[in-house]
Amino acid sequence: MVHHQRFSLGCFGALLLSAWMTACTTDSGVAEFPGGVDRARILERMEAQESAWNDGDPDGFMAAYWKSDSLLFVGSRGPSRGWATTLSNYRASYPDRTAMGTLTFGVEELSFAGHDHALMLGSWRLDRTGGLDTLSGWFSLVWQKREGDWVIIRDHSS
Repeated sequence: MVHHQRFSLGCFGALLLSAWMTACTTDSGVAEFPGGVDRARILERMEAQESAWNDGDPDGFMAAYWKSDSLLFVGSRGPSRGWATTLSNYRASYPDRTAMGTLTFGVEELSFAGHDHALMLGSWRLDRTGGLDTLSGWFSLVWQKREGDWVIIRDHSS
């Protein structure tokens, strides 16, 4: 009899979890924790990054990143650490407004891994003039809610 009760409670728990996951699934089929406010804030930060870049403001672009020596950025030259290092690398790679071009992000997926972490997959495109090539690639970001706001703590861009 006890074994039967454990099984029933286990099935009930699985049923509740399934119902919760169904209720928390987005139109794209990606499960997320409740909190549309958090999702909206992360997407707002991405839009602000895009706008800052397109205004020629690398400091504004970096506002969405965790201002820490522990920030990890992985790009074509390998990993680098730190907010100041990442900003310095952006400035060296894109020294002027022409080199910065016009940035467009495409967010493919945003899912939550708990109440204070989110994972994002997306694309980026940099349209440039003045004889410079158009650049494009993919990114995966780890967002963390720190001190009441969402910041990027890991960026892998190719």
